[in-house]
Amino acid sequence: MRVGIGYDVHKLVIGRKLVIGGVQIPFDKGLLGHSDTDVLVHAIMDALLGAARQGDIGRHFPDNDKEYEGISSIVLLRRVYEIISEKGFNVSNIDAVIIAQAPKMAVYFEAMINNICQVLSLSSEQVNIKATTTEGLGFEGQGLGIAAYAVVLLN
Repeated sequence: MRVGIGYDVHKLVIGRKLVIGGVQIPFDKGLLGHSDTDVLVHAIMDALLGAARQGDIGRHFPDNDKEYEGISSIVLLRRVYEIISEKGFNVSNIDAVIIAQAPKMAVYFEAMINNICQVLSLSSEQVNIKATTTEGLGFEGQGLGIAAYAVVLLN
């Protein structure tokens, strides 16, 4: 068994779509970055790669490579799944948290879980997603960005 932890953060800006867990969430701002900037999926990918000792998403999908500009993070998650599968690993479970003052996320959790489970060939019992605010503290609490953490267990 191996454990991995992942973290990602992106700045909120006007003029971008907000995509988290492969779900487009209606909001007046989106996350700034090279891909679709899905902080939840990025944190999960880093946790998977870390547990398998395969570096991080920057190593596999550099943000200066035009191939990944605007790409869906769900597509990248599929590639990460191929990498860890080739190394003989199976995902046991994922636990993740999204940190954002707004928008509210709970209504989207099931769709996020379904997207992740579909790519990683998991049941919904193996993936948990939650969200929290920072009660107005820090960059998340001030509405300047959104972060996510994920922990995975590989067999």
